[in-house]
Amino acid sequence: MNLDLEVLENQYPFELLNEKEIQDLFRNSTYEEYATNEFIIHEDQKESDIHMLISGVADSIMYRSNGKQHSIRYFYPGDLIGLMVLLTSENMRFSVRCLEPVHTLKIERSAFIKIMEDNPRFSQVVLDMLSDLTKSLYDEVKYKDSNDEGENETSLFKERTKHYMEKPTFIHSKRTIAEAAETLKIEEVEGLIVSDNNKNFEGMISYHEVVEAFMKGDSYAYVSKYMIDENFSVNEEEFIFDALSYLKHHPATIIPVMHKDQVAGILRQSSFIQIDQSVYFDLTYRISNARTVEELQELSPAYNEKFQKFIRSLIEDNMLAYHIAELITNYNDRIHKQIIQIAEDEMVDLGHGAPPINYCFLIMGSGGRKEQMISTDQDNGLILSNYETSAHKEEISMYFKRFSKRINDMLDECGFPYCSGGIMAKEKKWRKQEQEWKSSVDEWIKKLDAEEIRDFTIFMDFRPVFGDYSLAYELKKYVTEKVQHSLGLHQLLMKDTLRFKVPIQPFGRINGAGKKRMIDLKRSATMQIVNAVRIYSMKYGVEANNTVQRLTLLAQGNHFHPRDAENAKLSLHRLMLLRLHSNLQQLEEGRPLNNFVSLSKIQKQERRSLKEALNVAKRLQQVLELSYNRNRVM
Repeated sequence: MNLDLEVLENQYPFELLNEKEIQDLFRNSTYEEYATNEFIIHEDQKESDIHMLISGVADSIMYRSNGKQHSIRYFYPGDLIGLMVLLTSENMRFSVRCLEPVHTLKIERSAFIKIMEDNPRFSQVVLDMLSDLTKSLYDEVKYKDSNDEGENETSLFKERTKHYMEKPTFIHSKRTIAEAAETLKIEEVEGLIVSDNNKNFEGMISYHEVVEAFMKGDSYAYVSKYMIDENFSVNEEEFIFDALSYLKHHPATIIPVMHKDQVAGILRQSSFIQIDQSVYFDLTYRISNARTVEELQELSPAYNEKFQKFIRSLIEDNMLAYHIAELITNYNDRIHKQIIQIAEDEMVDLGHGAPPINYCFLIMGSGGRKEQMISTDQDNGLILSNYETSAHKEEISMYFKRFSKRINDMLDECGFPYCSGGIMAKEKKWRKQEQEWKSSVDEWIKKLDAEEIRDFTIFMDFRPVFGDYSLAYELKKYVTEKVQHSLGLHQLLMKDTLRFKVPIQPFGRINGAGKKRMIDLKRSATMQIVNAVRIYSMKYGVEANNTVQRLTLLAQGNHFHPRDAENAKLSLHRLMLLRLHSNLQQLEEGRPLNNFVSLSKIQKQERRSLKEALNVAKRLQQVLELSYNRNRVM
C-alpha cells in the first residue's frame, strides 16, 4: 500500500509542518496492516508508536477495575492513534482494537516527540486534540464500578448504598480554596463535590487538597486547580461492600454516589457507624493488591481460615445459604480476575507480548450460576474474537494456548482443582473463536448425545468474568434463542436429569449408601432442582443464570406458581446450608473437601429439613418425568 507524502502534507495537523519536518517525521514510518479484532496497540505494551489511521475503523478500549472491558471511542481514517498513551500519565492505559480490516501509517515515537519539541504550533494542536473531556471520560470509566455487575453483588447486610448515602455538599469550580475551607468547616464534612450545576460530577476536594493549597500560599486559587477528578464512586443501587472496603483503607475521604451520570449523595465512614467492621473488606482489598500466585493462594477460601470463620459467622446470623454461595462466588471472581491479570503480565515478561486480540474468560457450572460452595473445582473457557482471516493466525492460537494453561495452573495452585471432565480454558474444546462457539452450539443441538449432555449443561450456565463481556453477551443471546426452540435438546436434558433419582422413598425414608448412609448432596439433591429449573428457563427463554433468579422470573411469567418457586428456593437454602456445614467441618478436621454427608451424623432438625428439601426435588423430577414421557409419546 502506498500513500504519497503530498497527501500527508495536506492532512491536519501535518499541514503545520515544513518539508524538512515532514521528511524527518516519516523517514522511518511503515505501513501496517491489521485484521479484524487484532490490536494496534495494547495497554500492556511498555511503549507504543503513533499510528495514523489510513483505512478502516478501530475501537479504543480499556479495562474497568472490575475486569470488564469498556469502549471509549472509535478511530476513523485520519485519526492519530496512541497520543493519549504518549502524552499522559503511564497509568492511563488503553488498547486499540480493529473493528474491521485496518491500514495504518506507523510513525516512530521518538520522531513524533522530536517534532513536537521543535514546532510549538504543531505541539499545541496535538495537545488541544487531547481534550479534558476525554480524560474525564477515562476517569469516570476507570474508577466507577459498573452498575450491572455491582447490582448482583450479595451484601452481608442486604442493603444498598442509597439507604446509607448522605446529602452531598457541592462547590462551584470557580470558588476559591479559602471558600472551600470555610465550607468544609461549616458543613463538617470530609470533602466537597465540585459541580457547576449541583448535579454532574466534575471533581472532589477534601482537607488534603485544601491544606496543600494553603501550604503553597495559593488559598485564592480556583477549586478546579486542586480538585481530584479521579475519584472512586458507586451507583446508588449497588450493595455496600465495595464502598465499605474502600473507606476502610481511605478513611479521610468521601465517595460520590451516582444516579446515572448525576451525584445523588455521598458516603463516608460515619455513614456506616452502626455496621461492624468485617474481615471481608481486608481480604478483598488484599486480593486486589496481590501480585503473585502465592499471595492469592493464602487468600483462597480453601486455605484462608479468616474467610472460613467469616462464612461461619454468616451462617450463625441466619443468612440464606444461596446468598452466602453468591458471596463466595463473588469472592472467587476477584481471585480469578487477579490471576488473569497476573497471567497477562507474565506473558509480557516472558516475551510473548500482550493479548493479540480480544478475549473473554468464562466461568461455567456453579460458578456461572453464582452458587459456589467452599468445595469447587474449575469449569471455565475462553471466547476469542474471530481471527480466522488474520495473517498471524498460528501465533494467536499459540498465544492463547499458553495463556489459558497458565491461568488454569494458577487457579489449581489457589485451591480450585482441575476439572476432572476437562472443562477448562486450556483445552481446545473450551477455547474457541466467537464463530466457532456458535457453530459448536449448532452441532451440539443437532447431534448431542448422552456422553456430552453433562458438558452442555455446565456450559449453559456460563457468564463472563474478565475481558470483553460483549463476546459473552452475544453468545448467551445466541444460545438462549437456539435452545428455546429445540424440543429434542429439552428431551435429552430431561432424560439425563432423570438418571439420578432423588434418594427418598414414598413414605419419606431417605436412602443413604453404605454403613454410614452417605448421600451426595450435590448430585442427588441440589442438581435435581438446578437442572429442572434450567430446563424450564430454556423453554421459556429466561436468560438469568442464577437458580433463585430463574425461579423468580419463572414465577413472574406465570410459568411457576409463586408458592412452588418459594418452596424450591427454601429447599436450595437447606441443601446448600448442609453442604456449607459439611465443608467447614471437613476443613476443620483436615479432610478432603467433598459434597457427601452422613445421615447418621446429622441432627434431627437437619434431617427433617433435608427430607423436606428432597421431597421438593422429587416433585420437580416427577413433573419433568411426566413432560418427558408425554413428549416421547407424541
